[in-house]
Amino acid sequence: MSQAAETLLIDEPAPHVRRLTLNRPEKRNALSNELRTRVFSALEAADRDREVRVTILRGAGDCFSAGYDLGGGAGPPYPFHTAGGAGNWARHVVEGCFRVWDLAKPVIAQVHGWCLAGGSELATACDLVYVAEDAKIGYPPVRMMSPPDNQFHPWLCGLRPAMEMMLTGDAIDGIEAVRVGFANRAFPAERLEAEVLAMAERVAKIPTDVQQMNKRSVHRAMEIMGLRAAIRAGTEIQALALTTESSRETFARFREGVSKALDARDGAFGDYRTRR
Repeated sequence: MSQAAETLLIDEPAPHVRRLTLNRPEKRNALSNELRTRVFSALEAADRDREVRVTILRGAGDCFSAGYDLGGGAGPPYPFHTAGGAGNWARHVVEGCFRVWDLAKPVIAQVHGWCLAGGSELATACDLVYVAEDAKIGYPPVRMMSPPDNQFHPWLCGLRPAMEMMLTGDAIDGIEAVRVGFANRAFPAERLEAEVLAMAERVAKIPTDVQQMNKRSVHRAMEIMGLRAAIRAGTEIQALALTTESSRETFARFREGVSKALDARDGAFGDYRTRR
């Protein structure tokens, strides 16, 4: 296994298959901008490498990713430039997701444990998503801050499941994630890695010049139905939400301490870090 940096591990577990491992297990693989920069760079490098046909993205330790690094790692510099002004962060996140979307080669998310907030957005950007049955996938910031940066929920999950997730911030398990359309398939946690690798090997049997057209054909159909425009429009709603009184109060709590702010957000629900 080679190491691009201690925060991102890179290996090639099978012919034509590259695997990226988010490697901040002590931080539940929180997505700092340093880590995000390395992920985008590694994905783009794989897209240029003629020997690679598919990339797997997974997390080290007990989860995929608990979201963006709220402890100070989400500030500038960002991995790439997007226009400044109100809504810059949400626009930047969406641009990042579409960067993955627009790669020639398929990217597979291997999700176990927590897959929350920005972690769920990163998984959503991938072309295929396979999850552990006991994974926990959710977007808890809707409870006190704003709708997501990348508002994929209605497109992947449909109206009713999307509305329930947006109005509660509750997490769903891997089995439910498959039922509502967030993920392709769910497996027992101990089988997840082997099953994902087997699928990656099947995907890698098809040459890239054909596969990129296969991938693009599905994406173009979704774009014609309005997915790209709707998700971009959602960044403006997210920016507006950050001006609300509740959102400003939440950010004030974060300045006092991340743990205190998360406890205040989730305490009434009795889940996530407040679950006993």
